[in-house]
Amino acid sequence: MTGRVLLVRHGETTWNRAGRIQGWADATLTEAGREQARAIGSHLVDSHSVNRLVVSDLTRTLETADALRAVGVEADPERARAWRERDFGELQGLTRTAIASRHPEYHRGGSLLAVRSVDGGKSLSAFETRVREGWERLVSDLGAGETVAVVTHGGPIRAVLSAVTGRELASLASEFSPSNCGLTEISVEGSGAEVVLQDGTDHLSM
Repeated sequence: MTGRVLLVRHGETTWNRAGRIQGWADATLTEAGREQARAIGSHLVDSHSVNRLVVSDLTRTLETADALRAVGVEADPERARAWRERDFGELQGLTRTAIASRHPEYHRGGSLLAVRSVDGGKSLSAFETRVREGWERLVSDLGAGETVAVVTHGGPIRAVLSAVTGRELASLASEFSPSNCGLTEISVEGSGAEVVLQDGTDHLSM
C-alpha cells in the first residue's frame, strides 16, 4: 500500500501576529492568513489530488480548511480532535516575553513545545501520545494511492516528523517551527513512511 499525507499548518492568526501563545485558545485568521490558505489550496489543487481532508477542530484550522475548499479542494472536511495543538494551560494568551519573565526556566528564544509540563495544560508526553495515535489511525486507514491533507498546527506537525524520523520531539521542536500554511509531505508505503518535503513554502511566494 502506498499513499501520501500532506500536513498543512493553519494560516496566520491575530494571535500569531501579536506573538501570543495559542494552544487550545481560539483565534481567527488575519487577511494575510486567509491569503496564505488560498495560496496553499490552489497549490494542492494544481499539484495533488486530495482524496480526504482531515482538520483539527479549532477555529483557525477550520477557517483554513474553508479557504482550501473555496479555491477548489473538493474533499469534505473531517474534524479530528487528535490533530489539535497542545493545551498550554495558563500560558495561553501570553507573549513569549511575558512567559520568560514569569518562568525563568523557559528561554524566550526556545521552543515552548519542548517544555515537559505546563500548569493547567497537557504534558509533552500526553500531547505526543495523542498525536501519534491520531497519526497511526490515519495511516492505517490510508487507501492505496490515496492522498490525505491534514490541516493542523505546528506542534502536531513536529510530533509526526518525530514519529517518522525517530528523533526526540523536544529536540526536533527546538530546531524547527513550521510556517503558517507551510506544507510537509510524507510518503507512506506499507509500515514505513518517508518525509518527502518539510515545510515547503514556495507556493506562498507566487
